[in-house]
Amino acid sequence: MWCLPSVRPNVSEMFKCSTFHRPILKQRPSAARFSTTSSPPYLPPLFSIAPMMEWTDNHYRTLARIITKHAWLYTEMIAAQTLVHQQTNLDRFLAFSPEQHPIVLQLGGSNVESLAKAAKLSHPYGYDEINLNCGCPSPKVAGHGCFGVSLMLNPKLVGEAMSAIAGNTNVPVTVKCRIGVDDHDSYDELCDFVYKVSALSPTRHFIVHSRKALLGGISPADNRRIPPLKYEYYYALVRDFPDLRFTINGGITSVSKVNAALKEGAHGVMVGRAAYNNPWQTLGLVDTAVYGVPSSGLTRRQVLEQYQVYADSVLGTQGNGRPNVRDLVKPLLNIFHSENGNSLWKRRADAAFRECKTVGSLLEESLKAIPDSVLDSPISASPEIGEEEDEFAQVHNVLPPPYEAVEQVILCA
Repeated sequence: MWCLPSVRPNVSEMFKCSTFHRPILKQRPSAARFSTTSSPPYLPPLFSIAPMMEWTDNHYRTLARIITKHAWLYTEMIAAQTLVHQQTNLDRFLAFSPEQHPIVLQLGGSNVESLAKAAKLSHPYGYDEINLNCGCPSPKVAGHGCFGVSLMLNPKLVGEAMSAIAGNTNVPVTVKCRIGVDDHDSYDELCDFVYKVSALSPTRHFIVHSRKALLGGISPADNRRIPPLKYEYYYALVRDFPDLRFTINGGITSVSKVNAALKEGAHGVMVGRAAYNNPWQTLGLVDTAVYGVPSSGLTRRQVLEQYQVYADSVLGTQGNGRPNVRDLVKPLLNIFHSENGNSLWKRRADAAFRECKTVGSLLEESLKAIPDSVLDSPISASPEIGEEEDEFAQVHNVLPPPYEAVEQVILCA
């Protein structure tokens, strides 16, 4: 549980509030403002790693947590129906190590009863929040009108679902959505969605991907590229719903962009593929540059040593030889992104899969390709500052007109 206090908070009362107060524009929230002896153990989600199917699994999250101690982690989307039908095998989908806190479980689905059951089944595992996916544009998910971003067209159902989830857990519930769907892409329609869901449920936190989704059969990759980013919609939500909190997502690919978004008043920032495709240069800067706390000082060699202990301890524990060495090495393949020896290391790792039976032996064989200067250098102290800060600097000049909620809108479907 966390909340962002207003300016000059009463420290003893900081974490008793139940709503999120928007920081003053141009002032990036400081993690130091949350550090008190009576505070909960986690800093707020100024930086979170997006849920990504087949990517943000237990193995990747273990690596991410070694690199950053304070970023918020998300599971892959787990279909509620899967949990309901796999009640004798829940560990496979829900188990995680305590080190992964703070961690959010993302559920997918549209059946209110199944979502309620899934929340109840997840409760013993101790997730810090539960999130409902209302943003996935994949034809496998949204194309059949069952869940994902299609749910944005039915905010009343989302509100009912969020109330059902909240009724079966004691942790906060959140929604991840887009700014619109197909031709339902006006700012007022987005506000109607947020207004209805928050009025019908205890949802007080929305993670907003600042693109609309196109459901005309285009790929998820094209849905991350073709619809234009409209950050002005996100910042208008921050303006128009001061009692809610919003995390911005979409097109933010570096820590300097994260800080630029926070500086302009974002409550939090979610980063997706950049955190997976370049984990060292992205996650390695989060604790110091975003949260303002000391770095762990770990080198990549030390990170790999810690990860190898984990990886070899879980080899084959799920049965049928899974996870295997390839499964466990997958999250490591981008840790030397753009460094000398990166291509050779990948080729050697690929060749070593045929012979190596443990992650330790594979690393011993393949890391000969990486210079010691790369393996033994800690992450740089601060991110490079580039032109990307300009991406948010003028956003408040192009905000849409303020939203005026009509009370009767709650009754609409």
